[in-house]
Order: sequence, then C-alpha cells, then structure tokens
Amino acid sequence: MTGYSWALAAGLALLGAAALLDLTAGARRERRERERERREREAREAWLRAAPYLLGAAASACLAVTGAGALAGRAVRVGGAAGAGGGAPATTAGGLLGAGHGWLLGAGTGGLAADRLSGLFLLIAFGAATMVSLAFASWAAHTGPVRRGLGAGYALCLGAVAVVLTATDAFTLLFAWESVTVAFYLLAGFDRDRSGRPAAALVTFAFGKVSGAALLAGLLLLADRSGSLALASFGSVPAGAARTTAQVLLLAGFAVKVGLVPFQVWMARGYAAAPGPARAVMAGVAVNVGFYGLWRTLAVLGPAPAWLAGLLLVLAGLTAILGIAHAAVQQRLQQVIGYSSVENTGLILAGFGVALVGAGIPDEQLVAAGLLAATLQVIVNAVAKSLLFTASAGIEAAGRSDDLDQVRGMARRAPWSATGLAVGSLTLAGLPPASGFVSEWFLLEALMQQFRVPGLGDRLVLAITGAAVALTAGFAGVTFVRLVGMVVLGPGRHGPGTPRAAGPGGQDRRVPPARARQADLSGLPGRIAIVLLSAACLGIGAVSPLAVRVISAGLSPVVPALATRGALRSPWVLQPVFSGFSILSPGWLWIAMPALLACVVTVALAASGGRLWRVRRVPAWRSATAGVEGAGSYTAFGFANPARRVLAGVLHTRAQTRQVSPGDQARTAHVGYSSDIIEVVEEYLYRPVLRPVQVLARQAKRLQSGRLDAYLAYMLIALIALLALVTALR
Repeated sequence: MTGYSWALAAGLALLGAAALLDLTAGARRERRERERERREREAREAWLRAAPYLLGAAASACLAVTGAGALAGRAVRVGGAAGAGGGAPATTAGGLLGAGHGWLLGAGTGGLAADRLSGLFLLIAFGAATMVSLAFASWAAHTGPVRRGLGAGYALCLGAVAVVLTATDAFTLLFAWESVTVAFYLLAGFDRDRSGRPAAALVTFAFGKVSGAALLAGLLLLADRSGSLALASFGSVPAGAARTTAQVLLLAGFAVKVGLVPFQVWMARGYAAAPGPARAVMAGVAVNVGFYGLWRTLAVLGPAPAWLAGLLLVLAGLTAILGIAHAAVQQRLQQVIGYSSVENTGLILAGFGVALVGAGIPDEQLVAAGLLAATLQVIVNAVAKSLLFTASAGIEAAGRSDDLDQVRGMARRAPWSATGLAVGSLTLAGLPPASGFVSEWFLLEALMQQFRVPGLGDRLVLAITGAAVALTAGFAGVTFVRLVGMVVLGPGRHGPGTPRAAGPGGQDRRVPPARARQADLSGLPGRIAIVLLSAACLGIGAVSPLAVRVISAGLSPVVPALATRGALRSPWVLQPVFSGFSILSPGWLWIAMPALLACVVTVALAASGGRLWRVRRVPAWRSATAGVEGAGSYTAFGFANPARRVLAGVLHTRAQTRQVSPGDQARTAHVGYSSDIIEVVEEYLYRPVLRPVQVLARQAKRLQSGRLDAYLAYMLIALIALLALVTALR
C-alpha cells in the first residue's frame, strides 16, 4: 500500500481506538476525599473525557491527508480487488479488510479506495472534522457529560463517513450508510432524559431508514442489471426503465439525507437534539456524504431525465425559502442554525440542478458552472456550519440556555464563542468579503445562464429557482443580523457576567461568572478550533481562485477539469465559466474594502476636528427609540415579528391577542400577544399519512398471537411473496 493508503487505514484505526476508549473508560466514582485529591481527580477525568476526541482529531487529520493525496492523483486503496473502485487507481496490494478479497464483508466487498472526487470530499469533510474534534475535546473536558457513549457515537459517525466516501462496492456503501443513520440516532438521542430528545432521535432514525431503503432498491436494480456489486460497473447498465428508476431512487435516497423538501422535517430537530459540538459533526461533516452521493451518481450514471432535473430545481428553491423562513423566526439558537442548514441544502441542490440541466443538453460548461457553484456552497456550509454549531455549544454552556433572549450580549461572557458566531453568521449571510459571498455569487451567476438552455420549460424553472435563491439571500441577511445583534452585541439580560439559567422547579439561578467563562471552550484546543474555522470562513473567499483549481481537479471524474477552470479569467479574477458574462476578484475585495474604510475614517476624523470619538455612547443593540431599555427594548421575538408577518403565507402564521389582566379606571389593561407558526410539510403531508399508518399498526398487533406455528406461516407467506416479486421483475 502507498503512504496515503496507510493514512486511510490509520485514520479508521484511530477512530476505532477512540470509540473503544470512550466505551471502556471508567465512570466517575463518588467518594469522600480531600479537596486537593478531588481537583487532581477532576483534572484526570477531564483529560480522559477529552481523549477520544483528540484521537478523533488525529484520525480526521489522517483522513484529510488521504483526501489531499487522492486529489493529487496518488493511489489510495485498502483491501478489495484491484480495479473495483469507481475511477480509483488500481493496485493489487492486499488490505486490512481481507488480503485483497474483502472476506470481512463477503466476497468482492470490503475494498476502500479514493479517486479525485472521493479525495475532494474527504478533504472537505475531514478538514472540518479535525477542527470540530478539537473543539469537542475542549467542550468534553470542561462541560461534557460523564456518561459514556457520546465519544463512541462520534467515532462511529466519522468512521462511517470515511467508509461511504471510499466505498468501491454497493454492499460496503450500504453498510456504511446505515452506520451513519445509527450514529445520527445515537447522537440525537444521547440526552434522552431531556424533553423532546427521544422523539427527535426517532424522527431522525426514521428518515435515515427511508434514505437507506431507497438506496438499497436503487443499488439492487443496478447490481442485477450489471451482474456486479462494484460501483464502477453500474455505468455499463443500458439505458431504459431500470436505469432511470435506479437513478431516481438513488437521487431520492441521497436527497433525504441532505434534507430536501419534503424530507427536511428531521434536520432541524435532529441537529438541535444532539449535545454540544456533536451538532457540528452531523451538520458540517456527516451531511457531506449525501452531496457526495449525488455527485457520484451523476459521474457513474450520467444525465438524469429532464423532468427530474426540473423537479429537483423547483424543490431546491422551495427548500431554500422554507428553510430561511423558519430560521428567521425561531426563538432558540440551535433551531435557527438547524433551519439554516435546510436553506443551505436548497442552495447547494440549486447548483446541482443546474449541472443536471447542463448534462441533459449536453453542455459541459453549464455542468461545470453548476457543479462549481454547488461545491463552493458545500465547502462554505462545511466550515461555516461547523463554526456556528461549535460556537453555539460554547454559548449554550456559558449561558446555560439556547433561548435567544437568555443568551444576549455573549461577547462579554463568552468572547471566543461569540466571535465565532459572528464570523459564521457573516459567512452564511453572504456578505463580502467572506467566502459565502463568493459561493452565492457563483450560484446566482450559474442560474442566470438560463438563456443558454434551448427548452422553454428549463428556462422558466431556472429563472424561478434564481428568483427563489435571490429572495433567500435577502432573508438570510435579516436572519443572521438578528443573531449577531442580539446574541453577540446586545446588552446582557441580567448584566455582564451574570447569566441566569433555569434551576430545579423552573426557578432562575445565577451562574457564577468564572464558571460561565470556563464554559466558553476555554481550553486551548477549543480556541484553536474557533480561530481555524473562522480563518477558513474568511480566508477561502480571499483565495477562491486557488479553491477553483482544487475543485476542478476534484470534479474531473464528473466534468473535465478544463471546463471547470474556465472560471479562471486570470490568476486572481473569476468568471462564471462562461467568458464575457461577468467577473469578480475576491482577492481585491480584501484590499479595496479595508482601503475604503480607512479613507472614510480619515475623512471623518479630519472633518470632525478630533470630536469623532467624543460622542455619547449607548448600548450596541437596543430599540431604535433612544432611551428605551429593559422590557421596552427589542426582543428576539419582536425583531423577528415583521418577518413572521411577511412570511405568513409560507409559515401559516397564527397571531392572537388576549387580555392578561383586567383593566379598571385607575389602571390600563394588559394585553398579551402571541404568534405561532407551523411546519407546513409536516402538518399537511406527514400527519395525514401517519393516521392510517397508526390504524394499520393497531390492526397488525392482533397478529401477535404468541403461537410459533402462526409466526412460521407469516414467514412462509412473506417468502413466497418475495419470490413472486423477484420473478416478476425478471
């Protein structure tokens, strides 16, 4: 094996060691001891809690190196038969999974390999995972739970992601895919004693199983027609109903995992249910397996039917609008970030839809424009979502809550986490000079190429999706301004350094300032993670021409690198692949914007005669009416209320006023106002379907007679039905 192959094997081995360490580490014992002994024991236990995540960081670094090697064209293979991978370099070296025969998972399976596309997604996913793991270690050492199992779920998730990205056969891919589903269930349901966690974990698991079932059906169809389990062999399946059906099933299965409407209902609640930085592992790292699956499906099976590309574009635009609409009005920080993940899915799949349209024409430049925009969005989502969920874990630990009104003014109490939240919000709002601005510019430019498409239907769909993306970008600014204004810059609700949290029975209790500061990912690994993720959010935009070169190499199994590099007008000037349409120089933004700021400050200082700094200072964020503080100032609910009313058609807003105390001649009556929203897809799609399913489940319970002969009869009937179905399909 090559050095990069050993790096892949080492990464998986380290993740296994991390899971084993977490499961075998002894729980803390309660005993009477001296204060010094207690402090020494707590320090040892803190390092023990952090150890699985430090191992995970080392494993993620190995896997990122593996991705970089594959992206550079180096051979990467562990186990499996030579030539089994989809475009991966063939070697005859045996591996850890069965000396070239894959005996661990069955004949012809178990091989792992990475080509350029796999290498690109390994680099994206595990570059982010390395930094998230460092933050996870810091969080676990200072605020994490003592109960074992969280580290094992985290290691399982990362290991399954690595196997999905490097699988060379359908069996290994499905095995790893189901492992991701199990890991999501374990992470979302870890705090099972807290309200809503078990339900959220169950919903996450249910949609994961729907995704796995779709992939199973699609891959079985392809394996039956190709006569092989190797993913690379599926491209030889002849065109026809079977190939089209398999392609639809695969795209649907991957779409469920990334949260495309109408499958998005699990995403926000599943992410919010996970503890601490585990949300970043799910939303910033693991979700990339879904996008990888979509990219790989296009590479192996080629163009999709025109109707499928149009449907995907429409659903992508709807996903983006619905996600940002819900994010704009949520009251809890984790819910805001979770619903913004739904929005990011819509943006990414809008670019992928452009690529599908281009593949159907065919037009390599349009495919390159769509995939380049979508891949840039994937990169931005990976680093920014990892940063936001990591920072929010520190803020939640410092404020003992994630309610937006309870964690106001966290820049004073949790400066590291608050800074990370501000940078991540700036990035996802798409404001220059952050990397989110460049990715959204590319996406809008790709959608504007509809005049190059011959069909009127495709042109209309591209235009409608472009309008939806533009509307989404506007509401994203409103959404993240609220986060920065309220959570970062706002005045503390109970004064600086004295956050309150709900104690037993619901009473408020004051959290000591020293304890709040300690919870702010105060360990060195946590601070390093915040700095590196923030630098990635800002710096990728500045060096985006270099990113385009890297992406073009990674997308070469799907579209020729020469077509993708058409986005390089010159070394530091970008264009949307098509020349003469528009240009952008992100590097110059980093020069021009600070220069303009310096000019404005200089002119203002000269004109003010030195009086510029002698102004009346007020809190950075409060009601626009001067002097209004306390209960009269803006709340998170009040700031979001205009958006809630404007988006009433999307959110089905229900407002209600009520008298909360009677009025009399001496006192004005107090009137309460409430406004509620509903999850439209869940209310009008899933709940009506759930009712008959529950009726059928109650009827099925009657079959549980407890008699062995009855159960054997059921199995015989199921076997006969399965054989009849297989015979009919042949």
